[in-house]
Amino acid sequence: GQQGRRRGWAEPPPVFPDSRMPKKEPVAEIFESVSDGLKQLYRSKIRPIEEAYKFGEFYSPYMNDSDFDAKPMVLLLGQYSVGKTSFIKYLLGRDFPGAHIGPEPTTDRFIAVMHGQEDKTTPGNALAVSANMPFRGLEMFGNGFLSKFQGAQLDSPLLHHVTLIDTPGVLSGEKQRIGRTYSFTEVCAWFASRADVILLLFDAHKLDISDEFKEAIEALKGHDDKIRVVLNKADAVDSQKLLRIYGALMWSLGKVIKTPECMRVYIGSFWDQPLRGSEWSRQLFEMEMRDLLTDLKNVPKNAAVRKVNELVKRVRLAKAHAYIVGHLKKEMPSYFGAQKAQAKLLANIEEHFLKVHRAHSLPVGDFPDVAKFRAVMEGHDLTKFPKLDTKAIAAMEHVLAHEIPKLMAQFPQEGTVSHSNSAVGSALTHVEAHVRSTTPPPQQIAYAPPPPQQQPPPPPPPQGSSEQVGSNPYGAAPPPAVAWSVSPEDKARYDEVFGTLAPAGGKASGQTVRPILERSQLPVDVLRQVWNLSDIDRDGALDADEFAVAMHLTRECTAGRSLPATLPADVCPPSKRHLLPS
Repeated sequence: GQQGRRRGWAEPPPVFPDSRMPKKEPVAEIFESVSDGLKQLYRSKIRPIEEAYKFGEFYSPYMNDSDFDAKPMVLLLGQYSVGKTSFIKYLLGRDFPGAHIGPEPTTDRFIAVMHGQEDKTTPGNALAVSANMPFRGLEMFGNGFLSKFQGAQLDSPLLHHVTLIDTPGVLSGEKQRIGRTYSFTEVCAWFASRADVILLLFDAHKLDISDEFKEAIEALKGHDDKIRVVLNKADAVDSQKLLRIYGALMWSLGKVIKTPECMRVYIGSFWDQPLRGSEWSRQLFEMEMRDLLTDLKNVPKNAAVRKVNELVKRVRLAKAHAYIVGHLKKEMPSYFGAQKAQAKLLANIEEHFLKVHRAHSLPVGDFPDVAKFRAVMEGHDLTKFPKLDTKAIAAMEHVLAHEIPKLMAQFPQEGTVSHSNSAVGSALTHVEAHVRSTTPPPQQIAYAPPPPQQQPPPPPPPQGSSEQVGSNPYGAAPPPAVAWSVSPEDKARYDEVFGTLAPAGGKASGQTVRPILERSQLPVDVLRQVWNLSDIDRDGALDADEFAVAMHLTRECTAGRSLPATLPADVCPPSKRHLLPS
């Protein structure tokens, strides 16, 4: 059984005889997704090579399961008082714990705005050691940074799908910059490598790019496809000035972001007040703000593809790193003069990079920064590194050439419009209503919670009674609601798998669901019973809630528990309980 589980995501789990039925199988090994496949690939074939050649000490820290399971991130960067915190408040429709808004530099720390059942803040040190949080890599920055990092948790529909990262306002002047107890640009680079979208916010009244902000933008190199530029507070200037400001912004960005393509700039006023200006400018702002909201809705849809892209970049860098270290190790003397030989090698490191490039035909873009590699290697002893492991390199090349493409072929629908995408749209309805409104909205946008689930109708009256259902206002109180046995965490995982099926009209047919259920290797008659119990409304297809029931029942069977004859009330989703026989 252990050997079968190590064979990877590409093959279905082995069939166990009844006598060897495992007590419990992890969900990820039965109901795979792109994230689960990447996690298993990295853990079994990539991380051992990274650890052997100390990849984590040269570049990004080693990855954990929480990095693959993390929700998509949106990183906000900008100078102080450009409206970053107000932008987050605008998206959420309410304040979040730890938020401070003002014309002065108010946000003095990095804040991860995440979903939680109640409003609370979590210190940075606690977040960095949490196994289920994607922030363990931040431990490398020490207490100097972790004391300026915190998590803000609140119950908001949008945060079911994304995590928002608020950052301190970038300061200008040497005095403020040297006062930080951590490297602002290195922390920004760490978040940028894990973010799905990076929003650079500018104030229409101050377009200057300070030295620290320039360094922060330059640290985003390699993540140009994630960057979106937002020109905020644009309704505070007239149309003529706005045209000049837009031109000045593009000129300033061209000096800092060295790309041949033009950056996408969204113009608007992202806060909870009515838009000002002429009719022409208001229409422009509404179209621009609507485009940005559409871009943000697509973040969960593209999350799986982004994780593949980031892992491929990491594997290519790790392969180049292994070749470089193996070459330098080969150039070292066997017995004496190792220290002098290492100093000579590092002094001429550019020549050795070129030798590795020619010997192994590696793309130049896969090589690390020369100065950074030299600086880190000076603190290590080359004699302690292993020789080049050609089998390990071949395994990494096999991952790039075969394993990852096979994984993407297994889930061709990840990256298309999904259930999660429409859920994000419903979580932003209050923002869209504000954008569409032609009359001035109230002083404060009232946050509209998601509509409550439809209550089941009361039971029919007893036999022989002519009383109509619901006619007695003083009838007996309905029985208390039973908690659903499918946890919110499992439901979110099942929704991710359901989204890969490209459901039509929110429904997935039996032929579409069948391959997913058959990965459990349960007998056909058991799967038939699972389907009969899950198709509660008997329409021959499963919606998201019914699919969650099917996955839950299959998991229970795989753990060795028997199926019930009829669907229990606690397994039935609340939206379907009115269909259960009384």
